[in-house]
Amino acid sequence: MKEFSFVIVAGGQGSRMGGQRKQFLPLRGRPLWCWSAERAASLAGAGVGEVVLVLPAGESRAGPLRGAVPQPWDENAPIPLRVAEGGASRAESVFNGLLASSFDYVMVHDAARPFAGEALLRRLMEATSETAGAVPVLPVADALKRVEGGEVVPVDREGLFITQTPQSFYRPALIDALRAHGNGAKDEAEAWLAAGRELRCVEGERLNFKITWPDDLRMARALAEGESLSQRTGLGYDVHRLVPDRPLILGGVPIAESPLGLLGHSDADLLTHAVADALLGAAGLPDIGNLFPASDPAYRGADSMELLRQVVDRVHGEGWRVSWVDAVIQAQVPRLNAHLPEMRQRLSAVLAPGLPNCVNLKAKSAEGTGDEGRGGSMTCWAVAALCRVSGVGMDGEARP
Repeated sequence: MKEFSFVIVAGGQGSRMGGQRKQFLPLRGRPLWCWSAERAASLAGAGVGEVVLVLPAGESRAGPLRGAVPQPWDENAPIPLRVAEGGASRAESVFNGLLASSFDYVMVHDAARPFAGEALLRRLMEATSETAGAVPVLPVADALKRVEGGEVVPVDREGLFITQTPQSFYRPALIDALRAHGNGAKDEAEAWLAAGRELRCVEGERLNFKITWPDDLRMARALAEGESLSQRTGLGYDVHRLVPDRPLILGGVPIAESPLGLLGHSDADLLTHAVADALLGAAGLPDIGNLFPASDPAYRGADSMELLRQVVDRVHGEGWRVSWVDAVIQAQVPRLNAHLPEMRQRLSAVLAPGLPNCVNLKAKSAEGTGDEGRGGSMTCWAVAALCRVSGVGMDGEARP
């Protein structure tokens, strides 16, 4: 079994936090770095053998560490915690942490990322070898712009990913890479690649965000406390008749083999309509019949996925975010199971671009009963779950 040291880089000066060294700020009663140390300790016996905490230069023996280690860490913790002294740059701090480590493999983690999950650490450990490092990545979800000399230029986000920590490597090879290419490298992966070594990517985690600005700390405290997290659910329903000479579109996916389509003022995508109404219900907003009335010629033949985008914008405007959608379509014809994966993908891309999949779909036969069973219509029910984090002050107290 590969054995890992878990290096926590906690040597920053907090310049973007107004001089507060965030790695030592309290998060539910424990210094920020402790969250990552405790996560590493949860994998004792599964490959993680120690935590190496890299502190600011000159503070490795006292200062912020005094009273910051959860007691009794030294006596009862499942793995030891060692301390190393940071350097003038991140590369120097990481290098010192590597020299203080005991095992052949190492994961290097930012102290300001308290929510890295156990599953992420396991994925990284499995992907790492003597010749290949591993990093967690996530696709860029936001639109990008480059601003140069007052000119705003759009940037194509296709193929762009953000990189997180921990980053996992064979320790002797990472030491060599940092010696040769560490200067100016923004993270260990850059030095590793510059050394011509193989780098593997594993799926990152959205909750594994880095606390950089005061708002990030407010969010982390809200998540840690749980008290400021609001959740709601909403129910959506739609029904349309099946008729000839109409395309059948469900979840934005054309069902080309169907001889019948759904009758409606827009494209009659009843799955998307039911999902939209579920979102609006959870957010306490009017339904799509009121927002996009059939009496308005502007919506004749409208693309329901575009209407769903507008619904998501309204939900976001109320401070809510989509966490999950579950829907069931009832139809005797046509068979829909083969199309469900693409429907899920298209809906998820609109509802929550940062989540790999936030939609679950089922297709049920009407078993020959009712109008659906005779192939005269389709019905759909959807349930949506929304979440919202309310404001939390820098002192951890909830704000109205």
